[in-house]
Amino acid sequence: MPENNFDERVARTYEAKWPELFDPAVVDPAVSFLADLAGPGGAALELGIGTGRIALPLSQRGVRVHGIELSPAMVAQLATKPGAEHISVTIGDFATTRVGGTFTLAYLVRNTITNLTTQDEQVECFRTVAAQLEPGGCFVIEVYIPELRRLPPGQSIHPFTVTPAHLGFEEYDVASQIAVSHHYWVVDGQLETRSSPHRFVWPSELDLMARLAGMTLRERWAGWKREPFTSDSRNHVSVWQKTS
Repeated sequence: MPENNFDERVARTYEAKWPELFDPAVVDPAVSFLADLAGPGGAALELGIGTGRIALPLSQRGVRVHGIELSPAMVAQLATKPGAEHISVTIGDFATTRVGGTFTLAYLVRNTITNLTTQDEQVECFRTVAAQLEPGGCFVIEVYIPELRRLPPGQSIHPFTVTPAHLGFEEYDVASQIAVSHHYWVVDGQLETRSSPHRFVWPSELDLMARLAGMTLRERWAGWKREPFTSDSRNHVSVWQKTS
């Protein structure tokens, strides 16, 4: 079972610490993209549903959403929100948890795949998803491209957020393919810190995991608005389709 890095303190302050993620300009394109793939009356499985940032508006589009979440504290926050009664959630590790039934769509957003910190766990996640998809169903992952090109020679730390209220640094270990995210916030005059390990993964590696699970790449974009994916893209939204 992966370590749960989202305790009650993190769950309670999640939206306050990452307000940019809840901006409609960020949420709406993702929800539209996923709703189109799920289809009218479709069923979607969100891995790492969290507090419902994507699931709630997707449900409002008429998609039946079921979530898997390791953190009971995050689910407790979801349960307080309007529309939560239409979403069912299973507590468990999304690398191995199967909820019963099949789905037209499964998805992982905002780098959540990297919370699985071994290659074996990530491979198993693809297999678990494939087993729950209908033939022709799609699996979507939104994740960053490892920032190794932006590391100065001999350095291992890359700043990804620098604001008066939040500092964020990624500490890369290339040999183990692990990046530890370090966060520092000033909250009510007090310094709060948080560090968590993540396994960074390349698009080609994810494509191979999909093939092992019986899925093939359908499309890849630099973002939810279907911006072209290029060598300079810092993120990607990839869609794999179950072939049988």
